[in-house]
Amino acid sequence: MKAKIVTIGDEILIGQIVDTNSAWLATELNKKGIAIDEIVSISDRREAIIETLDDALRTHDLVLATGGLGPTRDDITKQSLCSLFRCGLKDDIESRRHTEAMLRERGIPFTDLNRAQSLVPEACSVLFNRNGTAPGMLFERDGHFLASMPGVPYEMKTIFTEQLAPRLDKMFKLGSVYHKTMITTGIAESILAQKIEQWEESLPEGVKLAYLPNPNGVRLRLSSYTLAGDKAEQAVNEAFGELEKIIADNIIGFEGDTIESVVAELLTSRRQTLSVAESCTGGRIASRFTVMPGASDYFLGSVTSYSVAMKSAVLGVPTQMIEQEGVVSTAVAAAMAEGVKRLTGSDFAVATTGVAGPTGGSEETPVGTVCMAVATPGGTVTDRRVFNSEREVTIERASAYVMNMLREQIKKEGR
Repeated sequence: MKAKIVTIGDEILIGQIVDTNSAWLATELNKKGIAIDEIVSISDRREAIIETLDDALRTHDLVLATGGLGPTRDDITKQSLCSLFRCGLKDDIESRRHTEAMLRERGIPFTDLNRAQSLVPEACSVLFNRNGTAPGMLFERDGHFLASMPGVPYEMKTIFTEQLAPRLDKMFKLGSVYHKTMITTGIAESILAQKIEQWEESLPEGVKLAYLPNPNGVRLRLSSYTLAGDKAEQAVNEAFGELEKIIADNIIGFEGDTIESVVAELLTSRRQTLSVAESCTGGRIASRFTVMPGASDYFLGSVTSYSVAMKSAVLGVPTQMIEQEGVVSTAVAAAMAEGVKRLTGSDFAVATTGVAGPTGGSEETPVGTVCMAVATPGGTVTDRRVFNSEREVTIERASAYVMNMLREQIKKEGR
């Protein structure tokens, strides 16, 4: 079966908000074996809503629309749906009573605008919204279905989970879709593709590979759309098992694993600690650790030594070293890591110093150059990389790269 997602709202088209609803819905529908073949965002214009939804109903078995169901005059999805299905409005008593009670508890008057929200097109089945004042609506035309839900994410998710999902199970004979994603780091997409080419060619029938690169590494997703239930899971797991033999050193984990979560687990299991000294990454590495619960078990502290003076005064980097080697050098990165390690008493420390850009580079040290260091109980290792990317991406890539250096050193020290 074919499904389409339509998000409605000028705020999406002008970049005022990011459309997270489509990503969430696509994930949930895929779990049910419903494949999404198109996602579109349209304006709050009546003509655009009617034309887009009418066309979607002609070509898709299921259409999910979000947005445009608020109490204000610019929310016209409901009126457009009445035109599309050639019907009037009816009062949904359950929704009205729910809205009255909700507003009463909050001390908000029940106005004509709120009363209008409980009016729904006569052609729909109501999808009750226990988290808000705008009910969802389900329509059917010639065996094709359209569900319209509020754009507020937590309201939409509740309506889908509690109201729409159970109906989909009854409305359609759903297939089987299985996805699993491996997280890799420390290897470029082109090199990775070449290294696993034979493995990819030997994948079993019905299992498809997708490369999903980002600044932190490459995610490898295996998907099965034809194998049933346990057979799909078994085929994917066996394929990944073979892949682990080829790129073991580059594998972080699966699904939600990140380089920082893996490092955190290694440090915690070994009862070891970490500190960070950052210049060009400006606290990015520290924040990636401290945002995780339990960071205080292993993370001792950080120094964002952005200026040359801070590098010398706080971390003890010799001024002569900076003058001779340059502030962006592996020697300075090593001194920074050793300085923060000494300052905090941690077992491991990482440091970065570089030119994130877009200005400040030179022929010897072009924009995107980052020098990194990892200080360990047994010594200090360094690396110098030129990340040919925008400032934000350079910061992200450098952070991921030095954290992978840290991961490798922790594992070596533990052998």
